[in-house]
Amino acid sequence: MFFTAACSPKLRSVIADKRPPLAYDSEVHVVQITETLPPGVREVGELSIKDTGFTTKCTYEMVLEQAKLEARQNGANVVKITEHKRPNIMSTCHRMKVTFYCLEDTSVLPKPFEEPILEDVDYALLHVYRSNPVGALIGYDLMLGDSTLCRVKNNFMDVIHITAEGPNLLWAKTEKKTEVPITLEHGKSYFLECGIKAGVLVGRPTLELIDYRRGKEEYERLMAKKARKN
Repeated sequence: MFFTAACSPKLRSVIADKRPPLAYDSEVHVVQITETLPPGVREVGELSIKDTGFTTKCTYEMVLEQAKLEARQNGANVVKITEHKRPNIMSTCHRMKVTFYCLEDTSVLPKPFEEPILEDVDYALLHVYRSNPVGALIGYDLMLGDSTLCRVKNNFMDVIHITAEGPNLLWAKTEKKTEVPITLEHGKSYFLECGIKAGVLVGRPTLELIDYRRGKEEYERLMAKKARKN
């Protein structure tokens, strides 16, 4: 029991207007930091998701799903991200602050984002980047199946054209091997965030496929940061 609790992030909520819980499968809409709330929302409360020091279930997707779960339990169907701390030298977790809202008319929400697709090309684009300073001296080869795509070092970014299609496996290895399944389609763009997680001797690679919208934002932020340094 202690192990399960320790693996999960620390939650701290302040609920000002507790409402009847929603069904477990009710849709919860996410409003990003840079996006504006739609008219007609009613604030329900706030939630802070932190690292306990032993947390392992703390990828971006896991943390966001935890926020959605807490929103449903408090009768909220909109989650507005107000703060997002990425993994760094102090924590390997995504940490987040969100505000819960209730919205009766969800038709006023922005339409779902549609990922652009390149026409008439025989490749997919894989954007690879690494900005977390943890394990800065450790590099590793990023593999796709049996092929080496690139050498991943700290503060690294690259766009790789991949002609293979269908299910495949991205992987890297230092003292341990990390694998991420990927299904490639020509014309689509993929974003892979790389890093290093503490290990016994060297540390092990971390590989996380990021959705197009967030990946593009993070990739462009790193690109702008490197441009300022140059």
